[in-house]
Amino acid sequence: MGAFTLWVLCGLAANRPALAQEPDRVKAITPPATPLPSEGESRGITRFSFILYGDTRGRHDGVSIQYEHSMVVDGILGQIKKLRNSDSPVRFILQTGDAVVHGPEVPQWNVSFVPVVNRLITQGGVPYFMVPGNHDVSSGATNDAPERQAGLRNLLDANQRLIPPDGSPRRLAGYPTYSFGYGNTFVIGFDSDIANDDKQYVWVKGQLEGLDRRRYVNIFVFCHHAPFSSGPHSVHRDEVVEVLRARYLPLFEAHHVRAMFSGHEHLYEHWVEHYTDNGGTHRMDFVISGGGGAPLYSYHGEPNLDEYLKANKAMQVRLQHIVKPGPEGALSPYHYVVVHVDGEQINLEVYGVDWGAGFEPYQSNKVGLQDPSD
Repeated sequence: MGAFTLWVLCGLAANRPALAQEPDRVKAITPPATPLPSEGESRGITRFSFILYGDTRGRHDGVSIQYEHSMVVDGILGQIKKLRNSDSPVRFILQTGDAVVHGPEVPQWNVSFVPVVNRLITQGGVPYFMVPGNHDVSSGATNDAPERQAGLRNLLDANQRLIPPDGSPRRLAGYPTYSFGYGNTFVIGFDSDIANDDKQYVWVKGQLEGLDRRRYVNIFVFCHHAPFSSGPHSVHRDEVVEVLRARYLPLFEAHHVRAMFSGHEHLYEHWVEHYTDNGGTHRMDFVISGGGGAPLYSYHGEPNLDEYLKANKAMQVRLQHIVKPGPEGALSPYHYVVVHVDGEQINLEVYGVDWGAGFEPYQSNKVGLQDPSD
């Protein structure tokens, strides 16, 4: 090859546009060896349990394994093993969001979160379902908001082998919003960061309206934000909370949702709402479990409920705050919750970890989600 030819080829190579490199991607969490059976296959099951926890983001995300989250996982694995051969085995896990501090950063997922959840799934052998928190996907108001896209992509990459795929009747295409049924229980996970997104609301409404309530006697919903809380977020006017109260709670009341599980506040808290409709008086529980490893919060005061109670006066809505987080210096510990389903009877067991072992928010660690007369 002559010198001129070599010079020409080198010049062409130097001026050729560089091929766009595929950006780093979040590794998919390992799916369970035994996935959740189809809704048809689980028909007839009325007794089992599942685990609830959330807010796992840690101070060293992107640098090292989430230490506090790992302690919670150790406790969960112990409960799964303990209950495996009981009459209430653990069948799945719900996580209420804020997996990492800054969802757009790939290393935070790959280094700090995914390996912890992989251990939980591979050793525990149960399916894992999570919803996004504001730290995961930002506070964009709609699913297509530009500021959401990097975090949303990372969250969906991490969960691509865990949640129903796009095209499934149990998944809102392009959204981290989905549902599933197991036995006598139906679960909806939705993205409260975009609570005012019309498409998501219509989809959730359609899932509830299409249910066979003779089979699905228990409906649970889970998301990141809680409609009622006394943590630090409660002292600020929060548009998400206002939308949840004004738009989603009437929907959940109309379909007699049994309980709503949330995080966002890094503590343990429990509210009960009683309301009356043509079918009588009903109960809906609101459980906040945000003790998965994020910096812990304390009690900051009661939220203002005047507008909510006034708007729902016709339904005779009454709210009870049955578990309040501790004041500064008496924080709720890192923890997880075991939810036991036995027909229409729902019972909770709350387990603190590390220094919080022995946590008894009900003067014990157990409570039933039914009134004494039920």
